[in-house]
Amino acid sequence: MSEQAHPGRRSIGARRNPDSADAILDAAEAVLTEAGYSGFSIEAVARRARAGKPTIYRWWPSKAALLLEVYQRGKRVAVPDTGNLEEDLVGFLNNLFRHWRETSSGNVFRSLVAEAQSDETAAVALASYAGGRRSHTGQIIERAKARGEVAAGIDSALVADLVASYAWKHLLTNRLDEDEATIRKAVRYLTQGIAGAR
Repeated sequence: MSEQAHPGRRSIGARRNPDSADAILDAAEAVLTEAGYSGFSIEAVARRARAGKPTIYRWWPSKAALLLEVYQRGKRVAVPDTGNLEEDLVGFLNNLFRHWRETSSGNVFRSLVAEAQSDETAAVALASYAGGRRSHTGQIIERAKARGEVAAGIDSALVADLVASYAWKHLLTNRLDEDEATIRKAVRYLTQGIAGAR
C-alpha cells in the first residue's frame, strides 16, 4: 500500500502518543539510512511517518532533538567492569566501534555532529549529550581510582573527554574497523599517563 493510501496519524496534543512517536522515530531512522544527512528533513520524516509537521515539532523542537533521540533509542553498548582499567577501556571502545559500524547509529551520530556545526540548537543538544556521556565514562575511571590504578588527583571527566575524542575521531573519519591491538596501544598510552603509584 502506498504512503498516500494510509490516513494521517492523529496528534493528541503535547503528550506523546507512543505509537505515533515510535512511527516518527522509525521514519526518521529510515530517511537517514536511505537519503543520508543531506536528504534528511522534518518534511521527509513527516511524509514517511504520515504525521503532521506540527506534531513532530511539538515533540522534538528541532531536527537535532529528533536525531539525538533516534541515536539514543538504538544505542546499546556494554561497558565492561573487569576490575582492570585497560581491559575496561579496550572492551568499551571495541563495543562502541562495533555498534557504530554494524548499526545505523554511527551514521545518525555523524549527522548530529554535522548539524551541530551550523545550528546552535544542535550544538547545545550535542554538548548536553556529551556531558552525560562524560559522566558515564568517568565512572570507569573512578572505579579504577578506587582500586588504586589511577592517581588520586586525576580529573576523571578530562580523561573521559580524551577517550571520547579518540572514539569520535574514528567515527568522523570512518575508521571504525581499527584492530584491537591499535586500540589497546592507545589505551595503554593513556592509562600509563594517569597511573597511580604502585
